[in-house]
Amino acid sequence: MTFAIILFIITYICLLVFSRYRSQIALASALIFILSGTISPAKALASIDWNVLMMIAGTMGTVYLFTESNMPELMANKILEKMPSVKWAIVALVMFAGIISAFVDNVATVVMIAPIGLTVAKKLKISPIPIVVGIAVASNLQGAATMVGDTTAIMLAGKAKMDFLDFFFYQGKPSIFWVVQIGAVVAGLILLWIFRDQNQKIDKVATVEVTDYVPTYLLAGTIILLIFASFVHEKPEITNGVICMTMMLIGILYESLSKHDPKKEFINTIQSIDYLTLLLLGSLFVVIAAIEEVGVIEAIVNLIVKHSGHSLFAIYSTVLWGSTLISAFVDNIPYVAAMLPVVAGISSYMQIDPTILYFGLLSGATLGGNILPIGSSAGIAAIGILRKSGNEPSTKDFMRISVPCALSAVTAAYIVIWLIWS
Repeated sequence: MTFAIILFIITYICLLVFSRYRSQIALASALIFILSGTISPAKALASIDWNVLMMIAGTMGTVYLFTESNMPELMANKILEKMPSVKWAIVALVMFAGIISAFVDNVATVVMIAPIGLTVAKKLKISPIPIVVGIAVASNLQGAATMVGDTTAIMLAGKAKMDFLDFFFYQGKPSIFWVVQIGAVVAGLILLWIFRDQNQKIDKVATVEVTDYVPTYLLAGTIILLIFASFVHEKPEITNGVICMTMMLIGILYESLSKHDPKKEFINTIQSIDYLTLLLLGSLFVVIAAIEEVGVIEAIVNLIVKHSGHSLFAIYSTVLWGSTLISAFVDNIPYVAAMLPVVAGISSYMQIDPTILYFGLLSGATLGGNILPIGSSAGIAAIGILRKSGNEPSTKDFMRISVPCALSAVTAAYIVIWLIWS
C-alpha cells in the first residue's frame, strides 16, 4: 500500500506540473503498477471503461463531421444574436452545455459543445480556454441531475433502485435534479462575476450557410439513442459506446459515398479523434484500479467513517465534503463504486433512510471532479479539445474557472440536500 500511495502521489503531481505530457505520464504509471505486481494485467485490462472510451472516440468523429458542416458556427451565431454582451454569450453557451449534459453523458456533451465554444471565441476574438473549461464544468455539474447524465448517477440508480423519474421527485420530495439546478444557478452567477469585465457589445455577425444537415441528424440521433438506452435496464455495459461508434461509422460511410474524395474524408475523420486523451483516460482507469486493489480507497473511506462518529450531520458533512476533496484528485467512478456500499452500511447501522447520504455522495463526487483538470473525464476531454485546437491551458487557467464554480455549487447542494432530506 505504501508503494501504491507514493507512486499515486508522484503520478498526480507530475500530471499537474507536466500537463503537456499527461498521457505519457499516466501510461508510464499504469505500466509500473502492472510490472510491480500491484495489479495483474488481466485486472488492469478489465478496469478500463471501454464504454467511456468508445463514447469519446465515436462522438469525436461525429462532431468532426458536424463541425465541418458549419452547423456549430450557425448555432454560435444564433446564441450571439440574442445576447446583449460577451459575458452573457459565454454564460448562455455554458448553461446550454449543462442542459444537454443533464440528459447525455457529460464527456459526450463536452465533445459535442466545445467546438461551438471554439467558434464563439474565434468570432469574439477572445481566448477559448475559459469558455471550454466552463462547458466542461457545467457538463460535469449537470451530470448528476438525471439518471442518464453520468456514470455515477447510473451507479446510484442501480444501488438505490431508482428509475429515471426518481431523479426529479423521490419519495414525494424534490430529488437530486432540483438540487443540481440550484447549484447550476449559483455557478452561473459566479461565471457572470468572473466575466464581469466582458461588457463589450457583440457586432452583427455574417450569415452562415450549413453545407450538409446529415451530420446534425447523426448527432441528434446519438443524443436521442443515448436517452432511449437509459430506459433499457438489461443491456450490455458498452451500449452507449456502441451507439456513439455506430453513428460515427454511419457518418464516415455517408461522407465517403457523397464526397468527391472519399479517402480524404475517411482519413480526416479518423484523425479527428484525440487518441492522446483516450490513452490518458485508459491509463488512469488502470492507475485508480491499482490503488483500489491494495486498499488505498478503502482505507480513506474507513478513516472518514471512523472520525464521523454517530452524528448524521457529521457523517453527511464528511461524506459530501470528503467526496468533493477526494474526487478532485481521483476519478469518481471507482470512488463512488467503493463508497456506495459503505454509505448503505452506515445507513443500515444507524437505521436511517440512506437517501441523504446517497445524494451527498453523488453531489460531492460529481461536483468535486470539477476542481482540477484531472478530476473528471469531462475536464480531461476539454483539455484535449483545447490542445487539438492549438491552445495550451495551464492548471491555473482551468482552476480560475473551475474552483469558484465547483465550490459554490457544492455549497448550495450541501445546504439544499440537508434542508430537504435530513
